[in-house]
Amino acid sequence: MSGLSPTEKKFEEHIEDHLKSVGYSTLHFSEYDRNLCLIRDQVIDFIKDTQPEQWGRLQEIYDVDTENKILARISSEISKRGIIDVLRNQVVDRGVYLNLCYFEPKSDLNPDHLKLYQSNQFTVVRQLHYSEQNENSIDMVLFLNGLPIVTMELKNQLTGQNVKHSENQYRFDRDPKEPLLHFKRCMVHFCVDNNRVSMTTRLAGQKTFFLPYNRDLENPSVESGYRTKYLWEEILPPSSLIDVLENFVHLSKEKEFFFNDKTQKIDSVVKEVLVFPRYHQLDLIRKFRRQLKKDGVGKNYLVQHTTGSGKSYSIGWLSHTLTSLYRSKGDTKRLFDTIIVVTDRTVLDDQLRNTIRSLEKIDGVVNGVEHGSQELKKFLEQGKDIVITTIQKFPFISETIASLGNRTFGVIIDEVHSSQSGEMSKELKKSLSKSDEDDDDFDYEEMLRQEIQSRGKQSHISFFGFTGTPKEKTLELFGTKTQDGKFVPFHIYSMYQSIHEGFTLDVLQNYTTYKRYFKVKQTKDGDIEIPTGKGKLELVRYVDSHEMTIRSKVQIMLDHWIDKGSKEIQGRSRGMIVTQSRKHCVWYFKEIKRTS
Repeated sequence: MSGLSPTEKKFEEHIEDHLKSVGYSTLHFSEYDRNLCLIRDQVIDFIKDTQPEQWGRLQEIYDVDTENKILARISSEISKRGIIDVLRNQVVDRGVYLNLCYFEPKSDLNPDHLKLYQSNQFTVVRQLHYSEQNENSIDMVLFLNGLPIVTMELKNQLTGQNVKHSENQYRFDRDPKEPLLHFKRCMVHFCVDNNRVSMTTRLAGQKTFFLPYNRDLENPSVESGYRTKYLWEEILPPSSLIDVLENFVHLSKEKEFFFNDKTQKIDSVVKEVLVFPRYHQLDLIRKFRRQLKKDGVGKNYLVQHTTGSGKSYSIGWLSHTLTSLYRSKGDTKRLFDTIIVVTDRTVLDDQLRNTIRSLEKIDGVVNGVEHGSQELKKFLEQGKDIVITTIQKFPFISETIASLGNRTFGVIIDEVHSSQSGEMSKELKKSLSKSDEDDDDFDYEEMLRQEIQSRGKQSHISFFGFTGTPKEKTLELFGTKTQDGKFVPFHIYSMYQSIHEGFTLDVLQNYTTYKRYFKVKQTKDGDIEIPTGKGKLELVRYVDSHEMTIRSKVQIMLDHWIDKGSKEIQGRSRGMIVTQSRKHCVWYFKEIKRTS
C-alpha cells in the first residue's frame, strides 16, 4: 500500500468525521477477519444483544466452539446467497434462525421492534487491509453489524487524481477473486473525488462498468465542503443505508445478448444483476414520500424521466413504496388502498410487470390483469395492493375507481405516446368514439387528459404521470403549479443528462439532412382556402406516402448502408429504419425487398 498524501488523508478524515457524527463507530483494520470477511466481535455482540435465546440454544449445541461455528456459517451463507439476501432473510444454523439486521418499523406501535432497529451497529474502517495474499488496502469500507456492505476508493483532486483514477484502481489493482470483492459480497463500490461520484455493483477487472452517481450533469457548487458531500450526507447515513437495503437494492436476472462466433448468430445468457438505485431514482422516491405525507391523496404529479433513466425500476419502487405509505407513524391506515400501474404497450406491460413482481417481497402483492375487464374490476373491488394493466383499459379503470369513493387509489401512468398506431389504437379509439376508422395518429396523451379532466379532481385518487417529453397540456394536468402560474414536473431526469451519462446515444452527433422540394399543382379554378396547419400536415402525409418518395428514400438509405454502415462493428452491424406508421413500414419493406 502506498502512503496517503496529506490532502488525501484530510479528505478521508473529513468523510469519517461526518459519518461518526451521524452514528458510525470506527475500528482499526486489524479487527477485520480477512478469511471470513467480517468483523468477528461485532457480529457476535449483535447476536448476543438482540437474540439471547438463539445464542443460548447454539451454545448448547456447539459449546466452546460456538463463535467459530456461527461465524463460519454466516460467512458461508453470504458467499452462497449474497449479502442482500442474508441481511433480509436470516441465516439458519442447526434449526436456529438468526437475524443479522433489523429494519425500521413502519409505525411506533411496537416498541420492541423499534429497540431492535436501534441496535443496528454501523462502522467505518479506513484503509482496510482485505487480502490474505498481500497488504493492499481499500480507502474506506462501511460495515453493518460487522458485515461489509459498501467499499469506497477516494481521490482528492488537489493531488492531481480524480474519480477516473479510482475506477482504474478497482479495475486493475483490486482482484475480483478476493473474497471481499466477490459479486454480491457487498452492496456497492463507490469511486469518489471532490466533485464527482461513480459506482458499480460488480467488479470484473478491466471489464468493470461504472455508472455515474452525480446529482446532475455536474454536481453543483456548495457553500461549504465538497461538491460530493451529498454522498455521505444523504446516501451513507445509517437510516438511509437501511432504507436502501430494505426497499431498493435488488438482485435481478436479466437476459444478456451476444454474438456467437461459432454459430454466427445472436445468442443470449441469463445473468444476475445487482441493482443499486441511481441517485435520481432514490431522490425521486424519497421526495415522493415527503411530499405525499404533506399532500395526502387527491393531487397529480408529473415525473419527467427520459430514456436511460431506469424508469421501469423507478415505477416499481414507487408502486411498492405507495403500498406501504402512512401519513404518520401513528396511523394504522395506509394512504393508498390500491396502486394501479397503467402502461401503453403489451410488450412493455410484460416487462414492467416482471420488474415490479421481481421487487415484491411477499407473494400476491402484484397482480397483472390477464383475463379482461371483469378480472380488473374484481382486483379493484377486492383492494389488491398493486394492479398492472394496459392503457387500453384506462376508461374502464377511470369509471370503476371513481365509483369506489370509499377507497383510495394511486394511479401510475407509464410513458404515454402520442404516436402509437396499430390494433390497440383502433380498439381504443373504437371504445371511446364508437368509430371503426383507422387513425394512425391517435393521441393517447390527449385521451388520458380528457378522461381524467372529464371527471375532475377526485379526493380519493392521485395520479402519477411518467413521460420523457410532456406536452404543455400534460404539464397542466399532472405538473406542479409554481407561484408565477407555470406548471413544472415534480422531478426531472433530462435527455441531456442521459446523453451526458452515456445511457442515450446522441443521434444528432452523426446525421445527414436532405432537402426536398415539391410544388402543389392547382387543377381547379379559384383558390381553395384550408387551415394552414392541416393543409401542411395533409400535404406532407401525401408526399411521404407516395411511391416515388419511398423509392427515392430507400435508394439513398441502401446506398449509404452498403457503402458505410454495413462495414461497421467488424462487418456485423445491423441497420434500422424508423417509419411513422405500420403502413409505411410495409411499404418500405416491400421496396427494399424489391430493390435488393
